[in-house]
Amino acid sequence: MKFTFDREKMLAAFQPAASVAPSRSPKPILQCVKLIGTETSTTLMATDTEVGIRVVVEGVTVETPGNLVLPVDLFGNILRESTDDQLTVAVDGEGISVKGGSNVYNLPSQNADEFPDVQEVAGDARIEVAAGLFGELVKRTIFATDNESSRYALGGILLETEGKNLIAVGTDGRRLAKMEGPVEISGEIQLGESSTIVPTRSMNLIARALGNPDSIVQIIPSDNQLAFKTDTVTLTSRLVEGRFPKWKDVFPKRTESIGIELAAGTVYGRLRQASIVANDESRGITFTFGNGTLAMDATAAERGQSHTEMPISYEGADVAVSLDHRYVEHFLRVLDSDTNFTFDVENDKAAVLLSTQDGYSYIIMPLARDR
Repeated sequence: MKFTFDREKMLAAFQPAASVAPSRSPKPILQCVKLIGTETSTTLMATDTEVGIRVVVEGVTVETPGNLVLPVDLFGNILRESTDDQLTVAVDGEGISVKGGSNVYNLPSQNADEFPDVQEVAGDARIEVAAGLFGELVKRTIFATDNESSRYALGGILLETEGKNLIAVGTDGRRLAKMEGPVEISGEIQLGESSTIVPTRSMNLIARALGNPDSIVQIIPSDNQLAFKTDTVTLTSRLVEGRFPKWKDVFPKRTESIGIELAAGTVYGRLRQASIVANDESRGITFTFGNGTLAMDATAAERGQSHTEMPISYEGADVAVSLDHRYVEHFLRVLDSDTNFTFDVENDKAAVLLSTQDGYSYIIMPLARDR
């Protein structure tokens, strides 16, 4: 096999494929990326047996079609460190040679036929979602998951369809994030019943592979896995086993709460100031709303106290609640600074609901006021 390629285009395709390959494995061949070159196309494949990826590479001229296996660390470093615009790879009985204008690398080769196959995705039933929206679905929910929990279902993002909307939910049992948006659904497909849970790693990988935010991501179900397909990348992931919590039951149903509209950037700045004295033992920030002011107070043994306040539109009686400042910061960090959100609070014992106008909701359980 022999082919010549544009180094930057190969690097752009190689990075998402390499991110799937495990850094350690009892099967050394899995620490490689397989390249398949034909007269009409070039594809990279990688897998860790749980997640598989296929990436179409542009800018490749295949002189002799064939397959080869490229070690992730060595070939990746060549792509990153080389200054050549074009590189040529050739395979013979002694190994793999990579040649540029002034550099030559000889790499060990493995039998490409032993590499596990990453199947093409088939099926007419699919969900089509804008890449920009899909990226927001991941960004606004993934931080609320818990990969360390013995409850495996909490280590993934639940995907559900409701009408013409796709809903993503992440939770660790102490807070819950939900984001939804419009999609196009083709064929007979219904995600739900708390069982379509995609591992956070898979969601991160496909989110990083997204290109133009106006392009389309296709979500294709198959048995116990989901495939995510863009113009150049197809990622297939096994689903997390287990049942997701009944997240709809978590949303507070109440009539006596108050909803206060706030600007994300302003609150984030004040919260960072108030949390300077907080530590792992004393993470609580008390939010007090009343008389046109939001006050934030923190107290930590041997670290002192902090108090900061900002003007708000609420003029009613005081309402206070203590929250883990990290959980509030996580919500604010995924929003643009000029985004407005509603802070819905009832008392110091009820869950707090933070929400925006674009389909994003976030629930935080309160702390005891002495934390």
